[in-house]
Amino acid sequence: MRYPSTNLGRQLQMVGSMIRSGLKTRVYYVTHGGFDTHSGQGGANGRHAQLLQQFGDAVRAFYDDLKAQGNDGRVMSMCFSEFGRRVSQNASGGTDHGTAAPMFLLGPMVNAGVIGAHPSLTNLDQGDLKYTIDFRSVYSDVLGSWLGAKDPDAILEGRFKAVKVVKG
Repeated sequence: MRYPSTNLGRQLQMVGSMIRSGLKTRVYYVTHGGFDTHSGQGGANGRHAQLLQQFGDAVRAFYDDLKAQGNDGRVMSMCFSEFGRRVSQNASGGTDHGTAAPMFLLGPMVNAGVIGAHPSLTNLDQGDLKYTIDFRSVYSDVLGSWLGAKDPDAILEGRFKAVKVVKG
């Protein structure tokens, strides 16, 4: 399987190889940095767009590989950031740290589409988006419905109403 020759592409290729070899590992973690763009994000052809293209190309190759292996139905991917971005551009042509970041879940076992309401671009909290779903509510469903955890609340150290992201 051909993967892009990016850092993320190489990491996902390694994970794909480990899955193909039958390792019993339940969770793999890869990173795709560079999104901390406080200046010069650059619009449709800028650095931010390039990073998203790298992400899309690597994930597509990964799922093409998993499908060719017959493992695509066994692998759920969760993509997240540790911080969101501000809505307004700063004076340097970038965006500063904010709240309410998106989370992507991938795989045939995931309920398709956007879950929850899009955050308002006008009803802000001091310039930041107001999140509509606590990420731990997504984790609660993934832990219980996908990974088979008996007590997701104990793992999350709190009670979070599961958002149904896993089919069935």
